[in-house]
Amino acid sequence: MKKYENFCRALRNLKECQKYQEPYSTVTETGLVALFEICFEQAWKVMKACLQEHGYEEGRTGSPKMVIKVAYQAGMIQDDTQWLEALATRNEVAHSYNEEIALQIIRKTKTEYLDLFDLLQKELAERWI
Repeated sequence: MKKYENFCRALRNLKECQKYQEPYSTVTETGLVALFEICFEQAWKVMKACLQEHGYEEGRTGSPKMVIKVAYQAGMIQDDTQWLEALATRNEVAHSYNEEIALQIIRKTKTEYLDLFDLLQKELAERWI
């Protein structure tokens, strides 16, 4: 499935963030935030595609929030609260010109979101693809 491959590639790229430490250059900071945003986008889109493929019509609305809720109900993800927090973080990307917001996004990516994306990748590979 193309969307799964896109997600896996985005996750592989995002894992590169572990190689970088603060303080970041402006270019590095911007790039790391963008990698999170791309990976999140690919994650919810692959969730939506898999849910539709497995007959979950509720996920067709196109809303990331709805897809996350349906994915949780379907057992695709185990923690909808953390995924909704990741969605809120993704929505903050527009303000990542603010250095503190950018640093928060990068820190959360390293401490929380990489694990979240890894769990999704494993679940999709084992039960959904």
